Amino acid sequence: MNSVVGTPMDRVDGAAKVTGQARYAADYPQEGLLHASVVSSTIARGRVVKVNSEKALQVPGVVAVLDHTNRPHVSSYDDDYSDDDAAEGSPFRPLFNDRVLYSSQPLALVIADTLELARYAGSLVTIEYSQQAHQSDLLAALQQTHEAPAETPEPRGDFAGHFAGADAKVDVTYLTANEHHNPMEPHASTVCYQADGSLVIHDKTQGTQNCQEYLHNIFGLPKDKLRVKAAFVGGAFGSGLRPQYQLPLAVMAALHLKRSVRLTLTRQQMFTFGYRPRTQQRLRLGVDKRGALVAIGHDAIGQTSRFEDFTEHLVEWSGMLYQCDNVALSYRLAPLDVYTPLDMRAPGAGSGVLALECAMDELASAAGLDPVELRKRNFASHNGNEGKPYSSKELLACYEQGAERFGWARRQATPGSMRDGNQRIGWGMAGGVWEAMQMKASAKASLDSTGHLTVSSATTDIGTGTYTVMTQIAADAAGIDVGKVTFKLGDSSLPTAPLQGGSFTVSSVGSAVRQACLTLRERLIERARQQRPDLASEADTAFTLENGQVKAGKHSVPLAELLAVDPQQCLEVQVEANPDDKRKPYSTATHSAVFVEVQVDDDLGTVRVTRVVSAVAAGRVVNPKTARSQILGGVVWGVGMALHEESQTDHALGRILNHNLAEYHVPVNADIGDIDVIFVEEDDRVVNALGSKGVGEIGVVGVAAAVANAIYHATGKRVREFPITLDKLI
Repeated sequence: MNSVVGTPMDRVDGAAKVTGQARYAADYPQEGLLHASVVSSTIARGRVVKVNSEKALQVPGVVAVLDHTNRPHVSSYDDDYSDDDAAEGSPFRPLFNDRVLYSSQPLALVIADTLELARYAGSLVTIEYSQQAHQSDLLAALQQTHEAPAETPEPRGDFAGHFAGADAKVDVTYLTANEHHNPMEPHASTVCYQADGSLVIHDKTQGTQNCQEYLHNIFGLPKDKLRVKAAFVGGAFGSGLRPQYQLPLAVMAALHLKRSVRLTLTRQQMFTFGYRPRTQQRLRLGVDKRGALVAIGHDAIGQTSRFEDFTEHLVEWSGMLYQCDNVALSYRLAPLDVYTPLDMRAPGAGSGVLALECAMDELASAAGLDPVELRKRNFASHNGNEGKPYSSKELLACYEQGAERFGWARRQATPGSMRDGNQRIGWGMAGGVWEAMQMKASAKASLDSTGHLTVSSATTDIGTGTYTVMTQIAADAAGIDVGKVTFKLGDSSLPTAPLQGGSFTVSSVGSAVRQACLTLRERLIERARQQRPDLASEADTAFTLENGQVKAGKHSVPLAELLAVDPQQCLEVQVEANPDDKRKPYSTATHSAVFVEVQVDDDLGTVRVTRVVSAVAAGRVVNPKTARSQILGGVVWGVGMALHEESQTDHALGRILNHNLAEYHVPVNADIGDIDVIFVEEDDRVVNALGSKGVGEIGVVGVAAAVANAIYHATGKRVREFPITLDKLI
């Protein structure tokens, strides 16, 4: 049987999505369903004196208005509000008390017969406040920072001495903006109240079991009375890693009324929880006469809330991507009157590598070197932060193949020297890196008498293609045609799985699926040999499953006969897969090289990204078609980070101004030119049994820097504040 792993297979859930059969969190019908709407704070800091809900309650069809004075009982312990992706500190507790911690905080919940009634009645709720002074501007709070609780790698060597003596060096500071996730599907929870008091909840989440545990802790409900489902997720990008506030609010309403309730956040309310935080980053890089890095300094300040210390891997990349013996890294946090930031696609690397790779481009100019050549001269076979060799690192091949495909050899080094009529042409590039992690995960495989294989795990599919790649992995491991495989996910009752994030789903859940299916195949072969002694001499590879038969050589055995002794007429296996100990001596990572062409209009200063080549080394690619889609999406994200995305705050009010998709700009079709994706061959026998590293994050990393570097090449002007908008460029 030919392997399907590594082939560009169509999505198994594609038909359900394009025909509208796929149901998302707010799509599930339920008899007697009530609808809820959130009433948000209009101040950034203070206390609630009174919630006036009398007018709302007089509206026919309004069932209840909840606030901190009349909500159901919830836990008062911080630890109970923590979750698998929580930051250090005191997690946000919706409707817990009278404190206002940030603008647009949920302060009341209106429940009515229809969504329209709930939202109208919500507009009638007024709130009296005791207001306090607030601060929401990172740049105004730089003197009130503290060290991030995350473990930043210790300094190595003598950074100060070698930086002072470098033959060429740069000392530059970059600013990145707040960005919000803005998936197509808004966050929603449909809580189906059952006759026995149990709850079946359809939630927009990247971790059904994380949500189940969270609700169990704060409401004290038994886990067997809580079932969280997420069969389909309309994008998340990290916004679903933590349970967002619509989930506990919807559960509060259902418990209070003993009715089924749905709560869907508006697009404006999608800006009222986690986001990629604003940063200020200082890079100091120095090289010797040969172009070898002798000093790397990366000092970052990121914003966080006053109630949690959100940290991400912001500066570590500078200590691992290139070879350097003298490195100093620091990361500080500025607490503000805002909501806690949240992991957003390539968290830390999206912002940290942006600053590093722009600084490397500036260093190349200072040293008189080609940007690709500078990176090649400083290739690192070891992770300097960990002192470990990489299990595999085909970054040099990424540089070479990406440059060749792009035509980098034709680049004229002098900024502003390449033109096409009134368009200035710029060519820029950047490197990229992301961790290749593996988490503990479980999977169950069940084979019935017809030869159909059902595999399950509680992981989710946020649009990345999990349904499809798990089907491919299962089919290969079990030796069954993909058409005979069904993969089930998105249900807290299924075998344990980690959050879907960090590009580790294939590595983690895929390893469990593979192991479960291999074990099931072994047991089936063993049973066939026990029942048919004439098959004992056949090698394991000779056994195939076709048309309800186990075949080996000239012999065959009906599956129904082999499975007759099983209670459910099926053979079932459940396994737990853990990272292999052979990973421990190594550092594991994906790498990339991104090449970008921009056109900058001479008269208008407008920037258009006309061409991108992204060369990625991510081990064994399970499905090149869905993986390519991930890289395409990542490139679009990177273009948005470079040129478009910024959550703009009115600091006098502490309120986000452009909280909609009309004014929060994301790239559209007209903003994107040709994108060419190269998967560089990379054989990694250490990272996991599949040899796969994951590609969800790596497609974003480095893109924004490559765009910025191309703009400099086109114009000769360095813009160090992102996004690079027209006003900054002209």
